[in-house]
Amino acid sequence: MSTKVSDHLLQRLREWEVEHVFAYPGDGINELLAAWERADNTPRFVQARHEEMAAFEAVGYAKFSGKAGVCAATSGPGAIHLLNGLYDAKLDHVPVVAIVGQTNRSAMGGSYQQEVDLMSLYKDVASDFCEMVTVPEQLPNVLDRAMRTALSRRTVTALIIPADVQELDYSPPKHAFKMVPSSLGIAQYAPVPAQEEVARAAEVLNAGEKVAILIGQGARGAREEVEAVADALGAGVAKALLGKDALSDELPYVTGAIGLLGTRPSYELMQGCDTLLVIGSSFPYTQFMPELDQARAVQIDIDPHMIGLRYPFEVNLVGDAGATLRALLPQLKRKKHGAWRKKIEKDSARWWEVMERRAAVDADPLNPEYVVHALDALLPDDVILAADSGSAANWYARHLRLRGAMRGSLSGTLATMGPGVPYVIGAKFAHPERPAVAIVGDGAMQMNGMAELITAAKYRKDWQDPRLVFAVLNNQDLNQVTWEMRAMSGAPEFRVSQSIPDVPYADFARSIGLGGVRVEKTDDVIPAWREALGADRPFVIDFRTDPDVPPIPPHADLDQIEAAATAILKGDPDAAGVVRQGFKAKVQEMLPGHRRRDGKEGG
Repeated sequence: MSTKVSDHLLQRLREWEVEHVFAYPGDGINELLAAWERADNTPRFVQARHEEMAAFEAVGYAKFSGKAGVCAATSGPGAIHLLNGLYDAKLDHVPVVAIVGQTNRSAMGGSYQQEVDLMSLYKDVASDFCEMVTVPEQLPNVLDRAMRTALSRRTVTALIIPADVQELDYSPPKHAFKMVPSSLGIAQYAPVPAQEEVARAAEVLNAGEKVAILIGQGARGAREEVEAVADALGAGVAKALLGKDALSDELPYVTGAIGLLGTRPSYELMQGCDTLLVIGSSFPYTQFMPELDQARAVQIDIDPHMIGLRYPFEVNLVGDAGATLRALLPQLKRKKHGAWRKKIEKDSARWWEVMERRAAVDADPLNPEYVVHALDALLPDDVILAADSGSAANWYARHLRLRGAMRGSLSGTLATMGPGVPYVIGAKFAHPERPAVAIVGDGAMQMNGMAELITAAKYRKDWQDPRLVFAVLNNQDLNQVTWEMRAMSGAPEFRVSQSIPDVPYADFARSIGLGGVRVEKTDDVIPAWREALGADRPFVIDFRTDPDVPPIPPHADLDQIEAAATAILKGDPDAAGVVRQGFKAKVQEMLPGHRRRDGKEGG
């Protein structure tokens, strides 16, 4: 039997060692589906419930495996549905290859059913490489370039394959004019800046007395080097959220997340430093960095297109984080760990104490901070975590300390709703031997997460470690936007837009063969986490949380709240009310003119 273009496509993916393709079927890729049948489903076709979820699963797979994620969809609506997940990959610099069908070549330009100008549609999201395969000889080169470009530039690439081309007999490119042969593979490399540039960076860092380091996901493979540099410079280290797992939160000089979802110690680190070193991060919010004339600054990034952004850096080093830091370390002059370093460590320790006390505050019915804080001590050593966008991201950022081999991520730059559930499903295909946990708001769960629980049920027996936990923060409110609206003068909140139904998430999980429990009492929180983390199947915990617990900004003064929270731990019966009033006062200061749902000021 002759080899079709579709057969060769799957063969080439196998040669690239692609093991999974996250996809949804449709007639625009019918011949490709037939090829999958002929290939005994290798690479594995992972059937999502929606193309957007397939793309998110490819992103999660790529984030947690270090390999390229691959997704596939039919022409027209299928290709359109992939876009949100693909933009998530593009903005977070994650290698993902999209394979999409198209109507027959003979129908193009004829306003045919499901005909969409995919080249134009994908021009932005796959701007580094997007090509349509029109003849069989074109295929190996196009696929190879898509894979290599995605991996080397950490971005999205796309192949568009018309349905009739998929059915053609495959013939390789010939040794002839206007034929483009191709080859497999991409070599590993670790670029290092020129020696004179490294020396300039060392001069800036050596001259500083109060050094701050900001790391992102680009520093993940340079953990030992970052620790050594921080030790030599007596520096504190703040982390962009995409780099939350790049350095252990147990290190005393690590101040945690930075930004609106960040910590007070990270804010103070940036406010007090005279020197800044940014490693592998494109953290966008300049207002959380030092004043523009405050600090001398050095940036290290492997991508020359991302260098020199966000801050007036004096030295910009283009190179691999680990290799560049190894070149830099011998030129650094060791600083004494004096008052600056001691303040950083004291501030970091105190912040965690404040977080413990905030989590201890009573709420109605559950304090969402306690729900997430309680998980911290229960996290398996090799857990993979994902948080969805919304208030869930606040508590993920502040209440979970990642250490050791733990991994975690969220939609960092696009900040889209919906990736929490598919991220951890993708992670389970990347690491079936590891447990995974998603922390998801009820808005995201209703938007698309519930349907994707079906995918978890479909594939759960294929995972060697059955532990996959979906924690739903169920407050019947689109909470992050509610707080943002409260911050708007004259727009306290529009309940019609913010209120969402109470859904029995745990009941739904049990109805499709998963585990599930609803939690409404504080005493039941830890037992629920333990049950879910010990279950023999994916498990949904429906936590009924209080929507009126505010995400205090990192620059808020927490002294009053801390003092009241200390009182509650000592048994003061009025302390809980004092703390809640402290929340109200701080939020009222932060968000002028807002009202509670009951119409009263504060809250």
